Amino acid sequence: MSNFDVIVVGAGPSGLLAAGRAAELGGKVLVLEKMQQEGRKLLITGKGRCNITNDAAIGDFITHVYPNGRFLRNAFSQFFSKDIIELFHKYGVESTLERGGRYFPASNKSADVLQALLRWVNELKAEIRCGHRVEKLVVKNNTMQGIQANGKKFMARHVILATGGNSYPATGSNGEGYELARRVGHSIEKVRPVLVPLETEGDIAQKLQGLNLKNVKVVVWVNDKKTSESFGEMIFMHFGLSGPIILTLSRIVVDELHKNNKVEIIVDLKPALDEQKLDKRLLRDLNEHGKKKVGNVFRYWLPEAMVPVFIDLLQLDPEKECHQVSSKERKQIRHLLKNLRFRITNHRSFKEAIITAGGVSTNEISSKTMGSKLVAGLYFAGEMINLDADTGGYNLQIAYSTGWLAGNSCMKNR
Repeated sequence: MSNFDVIVVGAGPSGLLAAGRAAELGGKVLVLEKMQQEGRKLLITGKGRCNITNDAAIGDFITHVYPNGRFLRNAFSQFFSKDIIELFHKYGVESTLERGGRYFPASNKSADVLQALLRWVNELKAEIRCGHRVEKLVVKNNTMQGIQANGKKFMARHVILATGGNSYPATGSNGEGYELARRVGHSIEKVRPVLVPLETEGDIAQKLQGLNLKNVKVVVWVNDKKTSESFGEMIFMHFGLSGPIILTLSRIVVDELHKNNKVEIIVDLKPALDEQKLDKRLLRDLNEHGKKKVGNVFRYWLPEAMVPVFIDLLQLDPEKECHQVSSKERKQIRHLLKNLRFRITNHRSFKEAIITAGGVSTNEISSKTMGSKLVAGLYFAGEMINLDADTGGYNLQIAYSTGWLAGNSCMKNR
């Protein structure tokens, strides 16, 4: 039976930040990771590039966090984006700022980010043991005593649960941490995938598979009412829709689908032009190319791959000459360019979700310490908490800040 000041469960970004900060303050720290390698999920973030954080100010940052970003104000005020950038700089990882305030490692390698965190934690003499699955928390009189892993007990007055959510379960995030928390009395808000691709009815998306659209507007309609919209980039998949703006809107879509509501997504392919301006543009092009076949003129309005799909949807004869296109047909073209409609039938699984919504209720966690309000000496960090955010480095910053605060609080509350 081993004794430690702090035991951290999970060696992802939140767990490593927690371990490093506790060790920095002089704690004897043990990190237990059930996988055979640390930070497996971190390695695949940002398609292997790792979107480290975002340069948004705290007030703005909080607006990108759901369902209660204000819970993080204290954590962000103690350890925020500039602090993690400085930490990585100290350990050899330079950062570059890209559009949308996104920071990436200059090397574009997430492995460099992970190695920097591991060098920091190892330098501070925190011990990491991989291949150790935590089976239960040892609690007596609502006070932490330690944990049991691989059939052995490890004793500590402070335990930080940083096991991640359910997304990308192959990396080790399979929701086991939620069950550990539930067994000691914590409430778990419904867990569901977010930042996740969406499945659509019909075969239009399949026909357009691989096509990437930029500068389009996407609007979510629920039960025939407009609810939300986003502008930017999307991509068609064999099963439906993905890409940054689809992932951003998926949070709303997933919740509405789970309520069995009718959900549709409407794509505006010409958001810079209102109906009147678009009509003038169509009329001008049709007049200028009066003798040309209308199927050829569609290439002025759409990416090549979309032309046959559009013509099919419009039931338009592509051999018809432009001067023969009626005002009614022109109106139908205009409408479809502004309203390409998809019925959403489902979302993809946790295997394809970037992040998990739901988790341990923030009502049962102190925002000042990340400590449990139910069990003395128990703390939470990262995706385990019922907090999730938009794409853009926001979710990783939540992991760093909550992890750092949990590690800090353990040692300050000895």
